[in-house]
Amino acid sequence: MLQDTMTALRDTPHEPAPTSARSANDYDQIRNAIAFLTRSWDQQPSLDELAAHLELAPTQCQKLFKRWCGLSPKEFVQALTVEHARALLKDSASILDAAYGVGLSGGGRLHDLFVSHEAMTPGDYKRRGEGLDMAYGFHACPFGEALLIATERGLAGLAFLDEDKALTREEVLADMMRRWPRAKFRAAPDRTKAFARLIFSPAEWSIDRPVRLVLIGTDFEVRVWEALLKIPMGRAVSYRDIACHLGQPTASRAVGSAVGRNPISFVVPCHRVLGADGRLTGYHWGLTRKRALIGWEMGRLAEGR
Repeated sequence: MLQDTMTALRDTPHEPAPTSARSANDYDQIRNAIAFLTRSWDQQPSLDELAAHLELAPTQCQKLFKRWCGLSPKEFVQALTVEHARALLKDSASILDAAYGVGLSGGGRLHDLFVSHEAMTPGDYKRRGEGLDMAYGFHACPFGEALLIATERGLAGLAFLDEDKALTREEVLADMMRRWPRAKFRAAPDRTKAFARLIFSPAEWSIDRPVRLVLIGTDFEVRVWEALLKIPMGRAVSYRDIACHLGQPTASRAVGSAVGRNPISFVVPCHRVLGADGRLTGYHWGLTRKRALIGWEMGRLAEGR
């Protein structure tokens, strides 16, 4: 089945979601910029130095960042420092235990996706997707190209092509298919593009149009993913915070594994989990993208002030 799907993938055109091809093209430059800034943070590179690296005029460089995430290059760098990450972790232990009204995770959620979700039963998970019809499509987004997977109940998967690892569409799809090997997968970008439009367009975010998610995993994994949904934009928690929230304070390593297996990236915000010291740790779709996600969110919050 996997080989048949891979063949179909190569032969099927994929329509990008109408979420701004310009934004997707911007990400190529942003990814290059993030890699440069990551290597040279300690030298505090100037706008002129960054612009020279990107082969842009300084004014173009400034406009690129403002257009993509609403921040200047300097503000973007500040958003990615360890000091800023530690600030995101302030009071992190209490974030997950706060009482959130009507499913919203605090004030930051006003700038965030509105999400409803259901979890499949342990029996459903043990069947490894048997009986599930999964539609998939590749779509342009502010973070490069994304793979979305939907069932009749809602969105079940969101993955990114990891340019740092030079992963192809086929490899990214195969990675997701291994999670539910008995499911029936078919290319159907028309079914997934509505999710892409809603998820990656902040102007579309509304409590009246929630993103419907279907969480398919073990009981422990689902509980970890539900905890991730409580983290508001502009905040972060540590792996130990989640473990304590679940009543298993010694399970940080198991929490880390569950976070790494989160099948719905970005919407279930595993990028908001940091090391206890504020450092960015591993991210399934690449640390460059994790930095991009955090910086982009800081821009969204700045716009909403």
